[in-house]
Amino acid sequence: MAAPVRGMAGSTSIGNTTSFQKKTRSKLVSIPGTRPSVQNGQLLISSGVSSLDYVIGGGLAVGTLLLVEEDHYDSYSRMLLKYFLAEGVVCGHELFLASARDHPDEIMQGLPSPIVDDVAGMNEGQSQSCDPQNPDTMTIAWRYQNQPKIQTALASSVRFGHYYDVSKTMEPELRQAAKCHSFYQLQETPVTTSSSPLPAPYHALLKSIQTVIRKEGFDGSTPQSKVRNVLRLGLHSLGSVLWGDDVCCKDNPAHCHALTTFLYALRGLLRTSLSVAMVTVPSHLIQNRAVMGRIIRLSDTAIALESFRGSEKETNSLYKDYHGLLHVRQLPRLNCLSCEVPDTKDLAFKLKRKQFTIERLHLPPDLSETVSRVSKTELAAGCGSTATGNKHLDF
Repeated sequence: MAAPVRGMAGSTSIGNTTSFQKKTRSKLVSIPGTRPSVQNGQLLISSGVSSLDYVIGGGLAVGTLLLVEEDHYDSYSRMLLKYFLAEGVVCGHELFLASARDHPDEIMQGLPSPIVDDVAGMNEGQSQSCDPQNPDTMTIAWRYQNQPKIQTALASSVRFGHYYDVSKTMEPELRQAAKCHSFYQLQETPVTTSSSPLPAPYHALLKSIQTVIRKEGFDGSTPQSKVRNVLRLGLHSLGSVLWGDDVCCKDNPAHCHALTTFLYALRGLLRTSLSVAMVTVPSHLIQNRAVMGRIIRLSDTAIALESFRGSEKETNSLYKDYHGLLHVRQLPRLNCLSCEVPDTKDLAFKLKRKQFTIERLHLPPDLSETVSRVSKTELAAGCGSTATGNKHLDF
């Protein structure tokens, strides 16, 4: 009788494991507030908005850059930036906040307050409101009663991240416990370097980010004092005039390559460190669309916020349940040939229950009987066999 194979016997005797078990799980970095991606094993962090994490493939990958095209009044894009920073405070991550208009301390003071939200209780309450046995429920037409209910909310089966109340600000004790590095353009001393292709503000910002990454050990050059951590970079409204850039002022700006060069260098720093960046850009002010296209391609993930405020859609009854549209410009391709494609491209956002949420866009049906009858009459009159003589076919 042949002797048993030792390798197989040893693999089946210890913990009932097989020889085909993946051994890469033990090499993942264990950092609070992170989890590995199920698609490519990349380390992910939450953006602070669970529905946004669902849209972009589960979260923000460590070492990547998220580009947010600002809305016209910079209200919702600023809110996303605050969500991003608030999630870092709750998870214990280090922060780096740069701004040229508002002081970073003022932005930090307006971070939303974290709340404990019972998702199961919310779903249960929503299911009770749609119960046909409930006498308070709305009566609909008989032909729609058996149709499946539309799921508008975007949420993953596994909870990742926290929930926040934008009507309340974060407690000062919790906010001050986080380690935050700030960069305020109006208080920085301009550095003139003839060899650098970047303007002085961009050059100083890039040097400041590089110094923090190396000094705090996020690039692995020096060991971190405590447990391994993640650096969250929040760069507000890059490309504006306050940063010394004229890309928003002219069709052919003199510094047309300044912002793209900065993003290229920033991605190099992110790829070699435990850091994630969220950059907001006023894209509606950039007149040269070719420049905006290069900015999007230099980002890993790019989204655009189209607010209804001040536009015709604000008074349109079709969009009465939403505050704006969300456009996904680009999704990351990391350790794979393809990217995570969302199941729908029609997305909208709104402030629901004092929270910023992203949902599938569903327009209400046309309930006007007059319009439907007129349309049917015109359609019948347009056909050759049923034409009454009032309508003529024009080929």
